[in-house]
Amino acid sequence: MRVHSLLMLKIGVFDSGLGGLTVVKALSEVIKGANIFYVADTKNAPYGEKTPEQILQYSLDITQHLIKMHHIDALILACNTATSFAIKKLRELYPNLIIIGTEPGVKPAIEQTETGRIGVLATPATLKGEKYQELVKQLSLGKDVALYEQACPGLVEQIERGAIASDTTKNLLNKWLSPMKNNNVDTIVLGCTHYPLVGDIIEDIMDADVTLIETGSAIANHLLRLSKQVSHKNEGKLTIFIHHTDSINTDIIDGIIENYTLI
Repeated sequence: MRVHSLLMLKIGVFDSGLGGLTVVKALSEVIKGANIFYVADTKNAPYGEKTPEQILQYSLDITQHLIKMHHIDALILACNTATSFAIKKLRELYPNLIIIGTEPGVKPAIEQTETGRIGVLATPATLKGEKYQELVKQLSLGKDVALYEQACPGLVEQIERGAIASDTTKNLLNKWLSPMKNNNVDTIVLGCTHYPLVGDIIEDIMDADVTLIETGSAIANHLLRLSKQVSHKNEGKLTIFIHHTDSINTDIIDGIIENYTLI
C-alpha cells in the first residue's frame, strides 16, 4: 500500500446519496492537504433496498470511475450497505489502494452503554448482511447486552428529498423507536450514514439521555493514520468536489458542509 509521492492526497468517497457527506464533514475536520472526490449515486439510491449483486456492481463502477478520472489514493465506502457487499471484492481488485469501509458502530455502543440495552437503526440490506451478522456475533460473545434492531425502509428517501422534519419522517421514527424507548435503550447505533441527519429528531423522540453512535470521526482518524504511513503530511488546503449521478438537493449539502464544488 503506497501513495505516489504526492502533494495532495486524493480521496474518493461514495454513497447512494447525500448521507455519506456526514463522513466527508468528519474528514474535513481531520484531513488537510487533500482533494476529496465525492460521488452521490442518486440515480441508484437507496442501496439498502437493492440486491447484493446490484450493490456490488454500483460499487465497482464508481470505484473504477474514481480511479480513472481522479487517480485516487484512498477510497472510502461511506455506506454501510456497500461495505457489506462490496468491500471484500474491492480489496481483492485494488490491493494497493487504501480502502476503508463503514460498519455500524456496535463495538463503541457496547463499550459505552450503561444499561446493556442498545438500539440499532439500519437499512434492511445492512441488517440482513453477513458482515453485520458476523460483527454482532463476534462482539456480543460474553457480553450482557440486548440489541433492539430496526430496519428503516423509506428513511433514506425522506432524507434525500429534504423531508427531514416532516410529519411522515417523525411518524416513521416514532414507530421504529417506540420499542427502544419502552425497553430503556440508552445507546442507539446509527447504522446508515444518512441517519445522523435526523439525529436531533431521534433524541427528541427518545426524550431521555441517549447516546447516538455514528462512525464518521472514526473513519476520518483511521484514514489519517493510514495516510501518514504512506507519507502524507496532512498539511495544506482541503478541497471537496461533489459529483452526482442524478438530481441532487443542494440545500441538504449546504446544511452539512460549507465549501464544495459540484462537478
